[in-house]
Amino acid sequence: MEKQDLIVTYGTDAAAMTRQVLDKADLASMISDGNAKIGIKPNLVVAKPHNSGATTSPVMVEAVLRYLREHGFKQLLILEGSWVGDSTKKAFSVSGIEEAAEKYGVPLLDTKDDAYCRVQAGPMEMEISKTALDLDFIINMPVLKGHCQTKITGALKNLKGCMSDREKRHFHLLGLHRPIAYLNTVLKSGFILMDGLCGDLDFEEGGNPVPMNRIIGGVDPVLVDSYVAEAMGYSPEEIEYIKIAHELGVGSCDIIHANRIVLHHDHVLVRPLYSRKVQLLSQAIVEKEACSACYANLIQALARLQDKHLLVHFKQQPIFIGQGFKGKTGDGVGCGACTQGFRCSVPGCPPAATTILHVLLQEIGRKSAFPF
Repeated sequence: MEKQDLIVTYGTDAAAMTRQVLDKADLASMISDGNAKIGIKPNLVVAKPHNSGATTSPVMVEAVLRYLREHGFKQLLILEGSWVGDSTKKAFSVSGIEEAAEKYGVPLLDTKDDAYCRVQAGPMEMEISKTALDLDFIINMPVLKGHCQTKITGALKNLKGCMSDREKRHFHLLGLHRPIAYLNTVLKSGFILMDGLCGDLDFEEGGNPVPMNRIIGGVDPVLVDSYVAEAMGYSPEEIEYIKIAHELGVGSCDIIHANRIVLHHDHVLVRPLYSRKVQLLSQAIVEKEACSACYANLIQALARLQDKHLLVHFKQQPIFIGQGFKGKTGDGVGCGACTQGFRCSVPGCPPAATTILHVLLQEIGRKSAFPF
């Protein structure tokens, strides 16, 4: 697998999707040494189940463990340190990851209980889990979701769970972005398996989950996080830690020239969304047999419009989306290839949230005579 590759697959069978991505990436060949010490790092920032939009799917974790065992890897470890004040051990249990670990005889490490090493990362000194530093290969399993301070959180930020609580507090005092970027110069992901099945719109602790029904694989954490930014309606350059990590040589934020390998396109119809914020955003949508990935990207774009206080422009004239509009025409705005007969239609199947946002801003500018 090359650094510029992003493997993406859509669907609802998390176990099968995970295996498809691992097989396509040929993860076993990346590790090669059967005696390698392999760490699996999920996102368990709080003790909540996966469907909250906060934590990594236990089904995905179990599929990774099964793959590694089948390929003869024996020295496996799942490690995490939840946010300050939260119990990692409770998070292991509540998330379902403890059960998956027991099934395959894989130990769990709460990094809050580990010894720490002071490591120099550029101009910064960081307190990092000794066990994490001793690993030969890290499989980074973040969640595609928002963050109240950094807008998004993904692969780069997920390694923060390998630090002491004292260092986590210090990171926040430093403003998060620069230390996150420097952390990834000394603690490196071997492979990223991104849980894009169900992530929160804008808060790392969940509460407003959006089913996105996708899994992403890659070896460049900067590129993977650039995909996250795009999926949530931001350009990578808008996320400061992505920009800094790119400048430090951790990886590339050139999402435009990424080699996207789509294994299976999305054909899953959107289901009712019960989050209050998502329901409010959906008031600007007329949906008829929409695929979940397309719908999720539109929701993310509308969330960015709400951030700009511009969502009101589509409350009276909502956006059309779904296969039910194939071959239809209309004077309104459509989202996705199925609505190409409308006066204004966002191209793509599914279109990226950034593309949707761009078209919607242009439409607002056209109506108001003040282009964005």
